[in-house]
Amino acid sequence: MPRTESESTTSGFEDDDVALYPIWGVNSVEEDNSKESSTAKGYMTLRERRQIKLGLRKILPLNVLIPNSKITDKNRKWYEVLKKVWHHKDPWQVFHLDTLEEKLAMRHRYDPIKQRWCQDEIRIKMEDQPFNRGAMRQCFRLKKLSKFCHSDNWLHAGNYVAKKYMESVDRSVYFEDVKLQMDAKLWGEEYNRHNPPKKIDIFQMYVIELIHEPGSPLYHLEHFIEGEYIKYNSNSGFVEDSKQCRHTPQAFSHFTFERSGHEIIVVDIQGVGDLYTDPQIHTEDGIRYGDGNLGTKGMALFFQSHECNEICHALGLEGFDLSETERQAIIEHHASTPSSATEIRDINLVGHVVSPTLEERTDLKRMLSNSRQRTLSSLSDLGSLPEDEMPKIEKQKCPDSSAPILAISPNGNNSDEGILIDKHLDEDSSDISSIHQPPRSRFLSTSSSDGYAYDTSEGCASSTPSNAASLTKLYEQRLFGLPTRSSRVQSEHVLRSKSCLHTGDSILGQIHHDLAKYHEIGRFACDGDESKIDWQSALFHEEHAAELGVPEAIITMAKIYLMLPHDVLVNCTVPANEENTNKGVEFMLQAAEANDRASMLYMAKAFETGYGLGTKREKSYKSAVHWYQTALLTTDHDDHGEFDATMSDPNYILLAAQAKLYLSGGFGLEKDPNKAGELYSEAADEAMAAMKGQLATKFYMKADEAWAQLDEGQE
Repeated sequence: MPRTESESTTSGFEDDDVALYPIWGVNSVEEDNSKESSTAKGYMTLRERRQIKLGLRKILPLNVLIPNSKITDKNRKWYEVLKKVWHHKDPWQVFHLDTLEEKLAMRHRYDPIKQRWCQDEIRIKMEDQPFNRGAMRQCFRLKKLSKFCHSDNWLHAGNYVAKKYMESVDRSVYFEDVKLQMDAKLWGEEYNRHNPPKKIDIFQMYVIELIHEPGSPLYHLEHFIEGEYIKYNSNSGFVEDSKQCRHTPQAFSHFTFERSGHEIIVVDIQGVGDLYTDPQIHTEDGIRYGDGNLGTKGMALFFQSHECNEICHALGLEGFDLSETERQAIIEHHASTPSSATEIRDINLVGHVVSPTLEERTDLKRMLSNSRQRTLSSLSDLGSLPEDEMPKIEKQKCPDSSAPILAISPNGNNSDEGILIDKHLDEDSSDISSIHQPPRSRFLSTSSSDGYAYDTSEGCASSTPSNAASLTKLYEQRLFGLPTRSSRVQSEHVLRSKSCLHTGDSILGQIHHDLAKYHEIGRFACDGDESKIDWQSALFHEEHAAELGVPEAIITMAKIYLMLPHDVLVNCTVPANEENTNKGVEFMLQAAEANDRASMLYMAKAFETGYGLGTKREKSYKSAVHWYQTALLTTDHDDHGEFDATMSDPNYILLAAQAKLYLSGGFGLEKDPNKAGELYSEAADEAMAAMKGQLATKFYMKADEAWAQLDEGQE
């Protein structure tokens, strides 16, 4: 810190001799000293500052503390900020909280990385009556004295809001709410690391316990932020449609879904500007994070009303599949809504989203903790590349500006291919349409347990400027690791095909299945009129769910196309034609391969009789025997563990059906009377065990007839 000449020439250290300069002005003062070789005079001494805090001295005007001669073009913005703060008054001064009784409280803070709590004592002054209330909690004004303040001047204490549930809840609810918000804060930090055009933050929240009051009541504690409080979306699909409709909150929610590998989504975004509070997290299993966690149903409600915006595209997020009717409804809604959306300055400066590895998905908090040590939109990871693979870094000029940018050439030569690394971010783009995005190539890390790679570039610009070309596969693998687990069905389908997954374990598929159910109950019908249910959209989502291997959706689609009774989308019908029948058979075969016993029996009977088989397949006794035998061995449940096998067709019936086919032969199956006799005999034993005496006698007779044919053939 600069000192006066008198201080440097004396051995004493007096407060009057300590010069205090604004941080931004130190360099300019030192420059003046070097030029003029004169004594620098401080704007305010330590003693003067202490006297001002104690109210013994009036605060000097800002223009006296910071002369106009010290304001330059470089620090003018900081000066404007300082001027606003200087003239800002305490909004709670009129409530005289400093006159209230001081209380001692225990503060409980949660560390989401280490997943542990710590406690400390704080001094507060809080109003007895709430000044506002929401659906569940009421709010109290509160002053908290900083631990770093060595005086008891409550006029300078921080403003906070204490929130208390209006109805009695378990004490653990307060602590779970803090865990939720702090976990959401981690996702906010992860979002910021991808360099979006506007950074966000989520309020730090604590639990305070008034230890000296009866019952030691608990409160949530947050900083008070002055400004207009806006709810941007909810946990049930609501999206703000006023003039304050913005892109950043919706893009953040979408980001958390893809960045977590579909494991979670942060919604219920609300707050002042881009400072959010009281979010809600939906998890794929619906466990944890309170009663507001609606699981995949909550995720479905978000995507039904979400339209990807420029920030989503810049982050490399892919749009969720909606029917044409749903998409048109969103477009019409947004067209009639004025927007205060953020414009993207340079899309190349925004980092693309990558999904966690299978190991990371088991511990997302650890993934976020590790991610704090790196920034995906930087080139810090290039340091691990071999020297001969290091890209060449060169200075270039932006085609529409004289501002220099730092570019990286993937092939190491002096070509104009590269990606933008840095640029003056104060330059606003006047035309979003003029910004081009490199094709989005995503690859799996070689260390991934999945061991495959694929490339998709749908929805991206077909042409890119030469100075903004994407990185090569090698550098993208090193920088970004794994591919995004997209919100699009096609990309998810490719991912599942490479992983040899056929049914189950698709969160995206379950979301589409839930959307179909929401349509069925009229959730999205106009004015709640069930007669106006959009069955085409319901069928659209159910078919996507079936494509992604949701067992119930597969069975539902098979029965709808084959005109069979079904439990989901009961009133949904399709035209009876050859194309739909063939679709139904394909879905039924997929369900049978997923170990659904009823579907196996349908396919067995269809191959036996040729009825309900469509035009793409022919009657086949061999296939019928295969499915009868497979159904015979399926006595537990399907491979996803959700549908118990029924016993409407007992084993002795299936054994007898196989015996009949072996006895007659044909349609790809060789006649075998001996096999038929053995199956009839086994069927008789099963029938006898089931107390079906007459049926058992019939099967024994059939077995004797089959063996008799064998004897006749030998003669």
